[in-house]
Amino acid sequence: MKVGKVWLVGAGPGDAGLFTLKGCEVLKKAEVVVYDSLVGQGVLTKIPDSARRIYVGKRADKHTVPQEQINEILLEEAKKGYRVVRLKGGDPFLFGRGGEELELLTENQIPYEVVPGVTSPLAVPAYNGIPVTHRDFCSSLHIITGHRRAGQEYDIDFEALVRTKGTLVFLMGVASLGDICRGLLDAGMDPAMPAAVLQKGTTAGQKRIVSDIENLPEEAARQGVETPAVIIVGKVCALADTFAWYEKLPLAGWKVLVTRPKNRSSRTSELLREKGAEVLELPSIQTAALKDQSLLAQALEKMDSYQWAVFTSPTGADVFFEEMKNQKKDIRCLHGVKLAAIGQGTRAALEARGLLVDLVPDVYDGDSLGKALAERLQGGERILIPRARKGNENLVRILESRGAAVDDIPTYETVYESSSLIDLRKELESESIDCAVFTSASTVRGFVESTKGADYSGLTAACIGKQTQAAADAFGMETYVSERAAIDDLVALVEKIKAQKERE
Repeated sequence: MKVGKVWLVGAGPGDAGLFTLKGCEVLKKAEVVVYDSLVGQGVLTKIPDSARRIYVGKRADKHTVPQEQINEILLEEAKKGYRVVRLKGGDPFLFGRGGEELELLTENQIPYEVVPGVTSPLAVPAYNGIPVTHRDFCSSLHIITGHRRAGQEYDIDFEALVRTKGTLVFLMGVASLGDICRGLLDAGMDPAMPAAVLQKGTTAGQKRIVSDIENLPEEAARQGVETPAVIIVGKVCALADTFAWYEKLPLAGWKVLVTRPKNRSSRTSELLREKGAEVLELPSIQTAALKDQSLLAQALEKMDSYQWAVFTSPTGADVFFEEMKNQKKDIRCLHGVKLAAIGQGTRAALEARGLLVDLVPDVYDGDSLGKALAERLQGGERILIPRARKGNENLVRILESRGAAVDDIPTYETVYESSSLIDLRKELESESIDCAVFTSASTVRGFVESTKGADYSGLTAACIGKQTQAAADAFGMETYVSERAAIDDLVALVEKIKAQKERE
């Protein structure tokens, strides 16, 4: 009987960019993922679709799954022969009860590995400009759980903590902030000692409240604090304003939804994260090559009869060249055929295969592509367009009006997609999404399909072109359109929108 294996993987503090490379690689190969409520949304979206997901965190109508039951789940799934990933917020061994989970696995001789995670006591202060150690202020760091069982006193030696003269970081202690501060003051801490509450660090909801240990509870109550949050006490807190860097990024504090297909979203997300945005990748569509490629295969047999091949998406190019390989052909069969691409992304997909593009329109949409190519035609040319099953019909009409013979061949189809891990409609209703990025009309329709009945009037939509904008307008979104249909321009648009809203 095959025995599986368990990986305890730390998901980090929230920012998907802080999820480790090893953690990401292990997660990609998972067959079962056991996860909790502290795992950041950006990391959740990396769970493979093929993996079975088991949620063991809190829900509104249910208590947390008891730790003993979680231990049993890991054991039973491993016994079935699965690759099991226990995905935990932060680091598995820092108040994550990872040791308890390993005890039962060890007793039953189940193999396991531990993948450490970036831990919030270090990362959250760092994102707020607070170095937890500094030679001019302290020589030690102490991490304490601020959580205590109901009806019980703290089992914390506050006097010992004060004597260390080091930086103190309390996790899970916001509900008891007043008791923690009082315990430190009663133990002799200077009332003027700098202290801070750091809310939702490394995410768009990041918020910093800095005061002194005596007045921090009152200041936190006045400004309001949401969990998760950490409490940090020590002279290093005085450096926060001097060393602050995250909020200076142009998209800091914004949560941006990216709806592109998963295999096309990486560059968009990367550019947004570089500018400080928290990126939520929830593809609203996916593309799938048609099983029957006989029409394309026939076209490939007579490529020498075409004067132009027109590509309207990177996916169309990918499917075309995959079928060319299936037919035992290479780029030599394109000798004499001129190439047209709808935009820079499609051009890049062709150039990656060593092919230079002869035509790209100034405006990256189907109508503009048709008009630009029509101006190059003499009449009587044969044109091949391998593209999505439902494409821009005007493109063919424009070309045929110039006397061209067009073979408009469907090679892939676009289907709507939604996430089973993240309730997108709830995200909309809570207004946690500051901007949604749409790269096609189909991504707009897929997004609406997955959030049926939602009110879109309060949603800011950054659209890559006029056709995409028109689709978003139809659902009442607050729309903006990029100057060019290019990812760099779209990201620049998001930055411009945020700046504009901050001025209003």
